Amino acid sequence: MTTAIRSDSTSPAPEIRRHELAAFLRSRRERIAPEQVGLPRGRRRRTPGLRREEVAQLSSVGVTWYTWLEQARDIHVSVQVLDSLARALMLDGSERAHLFQLAGVVDPSPAPSCPGFTPEVRALLEQLEPMPASVQNDRYDIVAYNRTFGLLLGDLDRVPPEDRNCLILSHTDPDWKASVVHLEEMQRLMAARFRGAMAAHLGEPAWQTLLDRLRQYPSFRENWERHEVVAPGTKRKEFINRYVGRLVLDHTNLWLSPELGARIVAYVPADAETRQRMERLHEIAVGERAEARAV
Repeated sequence: MTTAIRSDSTSPAPEIRRHELAAFLRSRRERIAPEQVGLPRGRRRRTPGLRREEVAQLSSVGVTWYTWLEQARDIHVSVQVLDSLARALMLDGSERAHLFQLAGVVDPSPAPSCPGFTPEVRALLEQLEPMPASVQNDRYDIVAYNRTFGLLLGDLDRVPPEDRNCLILSHTDPDWKASVVHLEEMQRLMAARFRGAMAAHLGEPAWQTLLDRLRQYPSFRENWERHEVVAPGTKRKEFINRYVGRLVLDHTNLWLSPELGARIVAYVPADAETRQRMERLHEIAVGERAEARAV
């Protein structure tokens, strides 16, 4: 069990808050059909939605621990447990925020944020098109992106904001994994850069929560246990885009706040053929956004 944080005992009516949390967890559990999370329904199921033990299994939380939460027991609740429950119960952004508020705990990543991100920076992202570009923080959270970047490695618009993280997507998203030509090398380098950046944030909940989540994936654990450290830098990358085919791009960082890791990540075409294909991808991205707005 990870180091826990007790709910704020100074908040008004802590007992009422615990009962609200318990009721909220039950309501979210009961709305999820087993088939939605890859579990068999079985013939003897009488509980609407998921059983408590199934939620515990999906979130890697002890059954007793989860049962106590639904019984409104006065127990310690860690940010890691809440983060796992939010994902297991398929909470959207508002529901996730409500969960953390009821628990009296600060959400370590309610939405990726990045120092230096301004309306002017967003305008710059648009001006860089057709070159794909995004704003990322030092945890690899994708804070913002232009239309071309959104279709470079899949479809970012379809990814929940809390999952828009390059490390997570490189280990979990089929489109991202299929698009990167040298995937294993990229995963190793990102793990090494993440380790180097994390040295300045040891013990911070947002960083520890992300690390705990990444450790669920064997491919990340293998790279993490190498204890490699690499500083951010430029690199030529190859992608296989599902719309326009092979792209050869030079990666570059435009620093917004170097001491805090805030940066614009941009990809510059390495040859004329890639430039033509990037222009085509931009046209497709603009068309898809227009169709989405018309729906």
